[in-house]
Amino acid sequence: MNILLVGAGLSGAVIGRKLAEAGHNITIVDSRAHVGGNCHTERDAETGVMVHVYGPHIFHTDDEEVWDYVNSFETFQPYKNRVKTTSRDQVFSLPINLHTINQFYNRTMRPDEARAFIEQQADTSITDPQNFEEQAMRFVGADLYEAFFKGYTIKQWGVSPTELPAAILKRLPVRFNYDDNYFFHRFQGMPENGYTQMIERILDHPGITVQLETRFTREMGEPYDHVFYSGPLDGYFDYERGRLGYRTLDFERFTYEGDYQGCAVMNYGEESVPYTRITEHKHFSPWESHEGSVCYREFSRACEPDDIPYYPIRQVKEKALLADYVAMAETAPDVTFVGRLGTYRYLDMDVTIREALDTSRTFLESVETGATMPAFCVAPL
Repeated sequence: MNILLVGAGLSGAVIGRKLAEAGHNITIVDSRAHVGGNCHTERDAETGVMVHVYGPHIFHTDDEEVWDYVNSFETFQPYKNRVKTTSRDQVFSLPINLHTINQFYNRTMRPDEARAFIEQQADTSITDPQNFEEQAMRFVGADLYEAFFKGYTIKQWGVSPTELPAAILKRLPVRFNYDDNYFFHRFQGMPENGYTQMIERILDHPGITVQLETRFTREMGEPYDHVFYSGPLDGYFDYERGRLGYRTLDFERFTYEGDYQGCAVMNYGEESVPYTRITEHKHFSPWESHEGSVCYREFSRACEPDDIPYYPIRQVKEKALLADYVAMAETAPDVTFVGRLGTYRYLDMDVTIREALDTSRTFLESVETGATMPAFCVAPL
């Protein structure tokens, strides 16, 4: 079969490779001048640093098949994400752990003492948190919430934390030990030569043709037997019902001779600081050595039509609009919507790859059995 994939990021590359290996003819188009989507990495000409062009991507997973898959195309070096945050003229460790708690309160508590102490700080009158702020107040109390979460959240999402769902905070643990590894997955690492080289290797198959700087239109899909679309779901339908809401990021890039901040990620929790964090990219490749440094100040704002969409908002009005587009997608013939933009969901890289592998298998089974390929292999709602 002749198959068109829209987008040369992780979803398009993994699906394209699997279907090409099964003997199908694959064409992949992407509007950008490079493969990799927002995972794109490149060497900075001035410093030699491997830069995550669209912001940092740290690979972490418990999915052994996905870990083996990425390692079959690129060597992954060990990497632990140890995030720091600047608040109240001090630098603290995140996620909140025993060192953070003892430093913040100027105490020397043991784990059981700290657990009891934080429970005293928490607002126990909140039995069923209804929003982000209530969840934080019930979780850690007013002091830690104000110092580490409130300002950062306002900057990141552009709304009061009282307007955000409580579930957002459930992803941020409090640890009553000195473990400062931001993630808890079994497998964590960084591709030795960057994500773009890994994705180029995935795409390196005689059955795959890649066309960059090519903007997709629906008419392009007509000669193909099936289309896998990883662009914005609303964009496929030319924003007929309106635009789904996203947050986008602006990066203020600067270089520094030496070590600017001593870590890869420094958050700024106070609302008075306009950026959410500074990332120093040479620290994402700790096995390399560079005198110069490339840093990004990161600013979050509402996504405009010409911006790159990063984070789906998924509030009540967006979900109502999403339901309309899902209904339209389910009647679109011979197209499957995949990935972060195609399903309007925030996805980590390992989940994106897992869903791409599963989607490939579903498609191959549908070809074999004559079943209809669904518009979504994972429901967006």
